[in-house]
Amino acid sequence: MTGKYLLGYDIGSSSVKAALVDIESGKCIARAFYPKNEAPILSVKTGWAEQEPDMWWENLKFATRDVLAQAAGEKAATFNSSGAKADYSSVGAQIAAIGVSYQMHGLVCVDKSGMPLRPSIIWCDSRAVPYGKRAQEALGEQFCLEHLLNSPGNFTAAKLAWVKENEPRLYDRIHKIMLPGDYIASKLSGEICTTVSGLSEGMFWDFKEGCVSKELLNYFGFDQSVLADIRPTFAEQGRVCAMAARELGLQEGIPITYRAGDQPNNALSLNVFEPGEVAATAGTSGVVYGVSGKVAYDSKSRVNTFAHVNHTPDNTRLGILLCINGTGILNSWMRRNVAPEGVSYDQMNKIVAAVPPGCSGVGVLPFGNGAERMLENREIGCRIYGVNFNLTDKYYLIRAAQEGIVFSFKYGMDIMADMGMKVGTIHAGHANMFLSPIFRQTLANVTGSTIELFDTDGAAGAARGAGMGAGIYANHNEAFASLHKMETIEPSENHGGSISEAYELWKSELAKALQ
Repeated sequence: MTGKYLLGYDIGSSSVKAALVDIESGKCIARAFYPKNEAPILSVKTGWAEQEPDMWWENLKFATRDVLAQAAGEKAATFNSSGAKADYSSVGAQIAAIGVSYQMHGLVCVDKSGMPLRPSIIWCDSRAVPYGKRAQEALGEQFCLEHLLNSPGNFTAAKLAWVKENEPRLYDRIHKIMLPGDYIASKLSGEICTTVSGLSEGMFWDFKEGCVSKELLNYFGFDQSVLADIRPTFAEQGRVCAMAARELGLQEGIPITYRAGDQPNNALSLNVFEPGEVAATAGTSGVVYGVSGKVAYDSKSRVNTFAHVNHTPDNTRLGILLCINGTGILNSWMRRNVAPEGVSYDQMNKIVAAVPPGCSGVGVLPFGNGAERMLENREIGCRIYGVNFNLTDKYYLIRAAQEGIVFSFKYGMDIMADMGMKVGTIHAGHANMFLSPIFRQTLANVTGSTIELFDTDGAAGAARGAGMGAGIYANHNEAFASLHKMETIEPSENHGGSISEAYELWKSELAKALQ
């Protein structure tokens, strides 16, 4: 296979990221994201969250042009009204393979022409919770855990059930349903396909039988024809078509050789493949993701189990995923609404460092971004407690928010520990909330874990994954040989003091909220 670069995409709810990795050195030579401000999320009713799939594609075009411009030696790409720019085809022609990472659990419904029939119902939308609950009751809790490894919950299958019941005319026009990454791959190649990992995150995969769950399809009344064809995670999943090549400035025929949801991909980006290894991320949502070599599930589905990127019938590799919806979105809310106007995140972190750990009893329950799986799909909202009008100021609230996010991580990690997933070292990218010294040191202190920060992101990981899928790299250790560790954070000696007391207070406030 010829080519100098690998191109990776990360389709997030806040932006689309692109990265260009040099095959020989393994280094990321260009990164870009679009839009520069957070992409809009449509929320016409409480608990709803939607995005237009073609908005992802438009953002992908801008991000692609930007990384091609950087690789061509330009400072930045600028565009006219059609998105066109100077011809960077010389760089685009040197791309050997493409990988795609994407926000998990979203639902994209398309007609026979491949056009979206409605906005995508994305990961943090909670309207489908009752549909998943009824499915669990009908199929039986034990069946769901043993076969799906989870409750149907608020995942893609339940979202499709909502469409079927509430938009029946639209449902009848559905040709295929896709995850966000499946849709982007179809725009790139003109082919519609998915992966076992993707089907598992939508609750369509029966791990016990090793096939699509007929029981779940029959319960919801779905025809299996609406599901896309299955391709391996690391394999050719289509090639860039002529139309996409023209729009993106790429060469027609580049293979798409890797696809995974953002959290399995984040683990891949940090070279987390084997049992006992753990990755974490703290963007809009927060995730701790550990790899298990045996079937494991939480009886209450507060944390979830999916097929990891390297899972096969002969090699069990499952990702145990703790997801907290209200992470970076709470921190950004604090910056917009509480911090002084114009303050950057870095400045905000430095200012609140003067606030004592535990914030003198002020705390935040960070659950204001939809139903929380960790709380059994309850939607309790964000709550602030312990405010003293003579002591508490805005900086106490900002630090309390970061500590509250950490406490939600700890609460979920305790559930994972009960499943046998002991966390000793956390691998994370040097990005998002892990840029905050307060957040990462508090996380190390309250969990007793060592945190290792690496210079990587989801788009660069997807690029390296594409190299694995294309056979350019022999294995994951070769693909990630150049992964650079930037910093190690150890728990401080006094981690059993005030911050542990603050966590116990936080748990008691959470218990009250859940009554």
